[in-house]
Amino acid sequence: MINMEIETKLSQKDACNAVKSFFGVGGLGLQLDEEGSDCLSFTGGGGFVNASICCPPKGKTKINFESREWERQVKAFAEKYA
Repeated sequence: MINMEIETKLSQKDACNAVKSFFGVGGLGLQLDEEGSDCLSFTGGGGFVNASICCPPKGKTKINFESREWERQVKAFAEKYA
């Protein structure tokens, strides 16, 4: 299991879209179970990926990931967007 927070230059909306396309249909193919304005939850392959997205005052968007069985892929997302 992994719990990781990254900062990105993407806007909150763009970060949400990046998470959806990376982990969901067209990406890793995980099932999008829940979608809110600041959180996404995916399941598949015996595990899950939860992402909470917020835009603090200093201008960078923070994404907090919690995942089981998809740790390597979460790290790959972090390398690409952090």
